[in-house]
Amino acid sequence: MDEMGTGRWLRSAVVSLALGIALAAGPAPAAFAKSQEQSARISDFKLANGLEVVVIPGHRAPVVTHMIWYKAGSADEAAGKSGIAHFFEHLMFKGTKNHPPGEFSQKVAEIGGQENAFTSYDYTAFYQQVAPSALETMMSYEADRMRNLTLTDAVIGPERDVILEERRMRIDNNPGSVLDEEVNATLYQNSPYRYPVIGWRQEIEKLNRSDAIAFYDHFYEPNNAVVVVAGDVDAATVKKYAEETYGKLPRGADLPPRNRPQEPAQATRRTVTLNDPRVTVPSFSKKWVVPSYGSAAPGVAESLDLLAEILGGGARSRLYQDLIVEKGIAASAGAYYQGTALDPSSFGVYGSPLGKASLADVEKAAGAEIARIARDGVSADELAAAKKRFVRGMVFARDNQAGMARLYGSTLATGGTVKDVEEWPDRINAVTADQVKEAAAKYLDPTRSVTGYLLPPDKSMNWPPEKGTN
Repeated sequence: MDEMGTGRWLRSAVVSLALGIALAAGPAPAAFAKSQEQSARISDFKLANGLEVVVIPGHRAPVVTHMIWYKAGSADEAAGKSGIAHFFEHLMFKGTKNHPPGEFSQKVAEIGGQENAFTSYDYTAFYQQVAPSALETMMSYEADRMRNLTLTDAVIGPERDVILEERRMRIDNNPGSVLDEEVNATLYQNSPYRYPVIGWRQEIEKLNRSDAIAFYDHFYEPNNAVVVVAGDVDAATVKKYAEETYGKLPRGADLPPRNRPQEPAQATRRTVTLNDPRVTVPSFSKKWVVPSYGSAAPGVAESLDLLAEILGGGARSRLYQDLIVEKGIAASAGAYYQGTALDPSSFGVYGSPLGKASLADVEKAAGAEIARIARDGVSADELAAAKKRFVRGMVFARDNQAGMARLYGSTLATGGTVKDVEEWPDRINAVTADQVKEAAAKYLDPTRSVTGYLLPPDKSMNWPPEKGTN
């Protein structure tokens, strides 16, 4: 199983998935027409018990991806119970009343399939990639563990130890991950996004059977889940299988709206510094709280997506061209927008120095690029190029069934709809240069940011010093 932080909505799920192909391709009108034809075949329906099902047919290979998304992530945890969502992701691989531990995974392996799971702030998802003939079996097993897990102290204790070891490996042994936790805890002053998805160690250690059962009974119900099936299937067959497996489960209690604590207006510039002997190359990251696709007014999230692409989305971005190609002061530099979130999320820039340049040089140059966009805006050509990359990314992403399943699942699990995904290219194309400029000026204010510095022992952000200084 893997564990992840906040998803990066269409920017990550679409563009990063297919950007390499899209950049090498020529004009895409014909391909886009084909993708629109395919989207017309995407089906979205609900079973009587409230389970939503999305079917994305694609017959290029005899493979099907089956994913189930629960609208329950780390931001939905009770106070003092951090890590329970990720813990429960692990517990879902234990036995049920009908199948002993390991049987589900063994069945997937026997037929040459693949499986995994991941937890985010806003959702937990499980998936299998198998031959179409095995789809009904996968749905039967997944439906079974939705309500029939056997949770005993003999299961809880050892798995809690597994997660503590995972935390040691992924977080405690990685100075970059340690700093990321501290930066997020500083960036979000009230939002539950300030807590790590994997949980704080002292709270993981106390998670018990009662906590697990309470979380299971509250969130793991058909009316709090979305099933996405992509690949060599048709809607009628998927609906039949869904009704015969998931459809037998009773509807759970209606959950209240996911109204979480919201961020206050921020008015300070904060820094978090970690000096660690394991660090050989210093780096910085600067973050801001910004609206997400789940919380933004129309056009704002799309503008932030394009701003991230223009500022630091790849080799054609401003940060890459200015800091790496022209000035030669950075070994790395980029920007990202974590838009796939239910509540306001984050926008970040990052960089590390090259040669005799200092970290302060890199941070200053990155700040100057942000200020230039906020002051002067972006050119028509670079905006058009960024839009083209995004739309082409959507076209070519349709050839990756697992990527499409993730795209639709993450959207629906964070308050979006199938229509939102289908209309996204049009919304991207509607963004103006003025909107991108306004997004930079309004949201990327350095006086309302958090900067994290990852440094070698006893070094400052001005290291290495200029020649002739101490």
